[in-house]
Amino acid sequence: MTFKAPDSLSEQIADYLAERIIRGELAPGERIQEQKVTVALGVSRGSVREALLILERRHLVAILPRRGAHVTELDERGVRSLCTLMSEFYILLGNAVAQQWRLEADLRPFLDIQQRLRQACEQQDIKVFVAESFAVMRAAYPFADNPYLQETVENLQPAMSRAYYLALDQRQANMDDYLDLFARLLEAVVARDLVRIREVLAAYGRRSCELVLAALARG
Repeated sequence: MTFKAPDSLSEQIADYLAERIIRGELAPGERIQEQKVTVALGVSRGSVREALLILERRHLVAILPRRGAHVTELDERGVRSLCTLMSEFYILLGNAVAQQWRLEADLRPFLDIQQRLRQACEQQDIKVFVAESFAVMRAAYPFADNPYLQETVENLQPAMSRAYYLALDQRQANMDDYLDLFARLLEAVVARDLVRIREVLAAYGRRSCELVLAALARG
């Protein structure tokens, strides 16, 4: 596999491993052996170690003394905690867009994402759908103008992507439901209705948690 700029080599390795974890190709509890990754990707062991530290910060890997790196487990407590926290971050970002947008052009990125989500739904492309779902947050960052919020969300996003992918892959979650949610959220943002934004996103967070837990129960 060949890696290219602009991301650092360790970040690209981390992204590659993260995608495998998110898609379930690396199972919860599975050990990630540095030497195997080094040989498979043709990279240095130091770069792999840096990549694993990035994944630990993103809550996809746990690095234990004398035991090395293992894929983190998905359990009920973790899912509930993650969904509760992410819901609040979504609300902060949604409120920021509602309060700060001025021109129709400010909303164009969100409308473009909505169109790409529809296309992914039509093609039943879970990978693209999950990626575009989180592109919504990145489009909202400039409105919030809060580097601490952005850094925290970016570090939690892979773990949420993993949970969301699991629910979609096991048909517990429905892409059409998310499209409906996003349409209602956009309406509330355009109307600058902060109460409605919280209602929509809080309900979505609770529902997402239920769907992920249902997927976990199925194993």
